[in-house]
Amino acid sequence: MPVDDNTLVYDVVINAEEQYSLWRADTEPPKGWRRQGTRGSREECLAFIKQAWTDTRPLSLRKQTRT
Repeated sequence: MPVDDNTLVYDVVINAEEQYSLWRADTEPPKGWRRQGTRGSREECLAFIKQAWTDTRPLSLRKQTRT
């Protein structure tokens, strides 16, 4: 039976490279990812990610280019 995406709850997840994604709140994030603290609808989580993740380069690359 298909899941209605409008009723799902998501968590924003982040990895060590400070890359963001969303993950269904009723499942554990994949290895290497942790919950960031934002929870809501798909649209709410994507809006948060868009606002928070303004530099999409991985953290290691951002550190290399700082001088």
